[in-house]
Amino acid sequence: MTVSVDKPVVPESSRADWFTSYDVEAFETPSGREEIWRFTPMKRLAGLHTGAAATGSASVEVDAAPEVRVETVERADARIGQAGVPADRVAAQAYSSFTSATVVTVPGETKASKPTTVTVTGPGAGQVAYGHLQVRAELFAEGVVVLDHRGSGVYADNVEFVLADGAKLTVVSIQDWADDAVHVSAHHAKVGRDALLKHIVVTLGGDVVRVSPTAAFAGPGGEVDLTGLYFADAGQHLEHRTFVDHAQPNCTSNVVYKGALQGDDAHTVWIGDVLIRAAAEGTQTYELNRNLVLTDGARADSVPNLEIETGEIAGAGHASATGRFDDEQLFYLQARGIPEDQARRLVVRGFFHELLMKIDVPEVRERLEAAIEAELAAVGA
Repeated sequence: MTVSVDKPVVPESSRADWFTSYDVEAFETPSGREEIWRFTPMKRLAGLHTGAAATGSASVEVDAAPEVRVETVERADARIGQAGVPADRVAAQAYSSFTSATVVTVPGETKASKPTTVTVTGPGAGQVAYGHLQVRAELFAEGVVVLDHRGSGVYADNVEFVLADGAKLTVVSIQDWADDAVHVSAHHAKVGRDALLKHIVVTLGGDVVRVSPTAAFAGPGGEVDLTGLYFADAGQHLEHRTFVDHAQPNCTSNVVYKGALQGDDAHTVWIGDVLIRAAAEGTQTYELNRNLVLTDGARADSVPNLEIETGEIAGAGHASATGRFDDEQLFYLQARGIPEDQARRLVVRGFFHELLMKIDVPEVRERLEAAIEAELAAVGA
């Protein structure tokens, strides 16, 4: 077993100064030695970082609440790009390559009567596709959106979340790809005054999956809750990179990601960045990452970064840990007559329980609970 827990490091440069552009040619082709790519298996990206041309297309189907508007728009639509700008070459390639975008809007002062589900199906084995999705919550709107990724192939996309003042939006992004799939996704969130974003990422399937959620505050009093749950099997590479940009006063962010790993060469990566700019007085922020290694041969990398430019904050902190089962928990359960395999299942369920309870869509929560059970059964845990 190899377990790697990196100590917090100082980034190559401040996140405030990181380069962004919609133009793919503005980025150099990454070699894998760059800080932003150093954990990613570049040879397994199917050329997404070197300009692979689209050879297919992904299908996008939307089952929307009656109150929600769904549009298919061209790149020239003025709303596209409002939430953020690509910060790496793959995101810029995806932005430069999509042919049409899907825009989902929760109208102002409206509470959606049911979750809206956006199902993205990959282009098929051996095919490459790019996409763009934007979810908008207008003034004082409230809604839940489920992004369900499935199928085969290679897919890169940008996903935008634009929250107007006072809006409340819950997003559940599920990566349940086939074993061959490669998915690189940049999520950009722009959170208005007193708005609330609950962003939940669940990654289970795929060969290589890299999801990078970025949240920026556009007004004071905003709140962001970033949650992640991932389960890596043998050979899988699951990577999550969160960035919260505090540039407004009196905003709150909370980041909690938990993952489990099993099997030879299962690899997970979590990079958590928080930037508190000089103007962001009264900020309250915390980030936490926990990894549970279930078998030998698995590796978890965890790197929290916290950059603070003002001392006038309410609080800031981070924590990270990677380890095996808690022997005391197992002993406690076995001492009460519970067989070891069942005790291990109970420990893993308890490990993920907090995060699963944040998913307010019962059918989605039940599906994920069943998927975790299936993962555990695969190795007789």
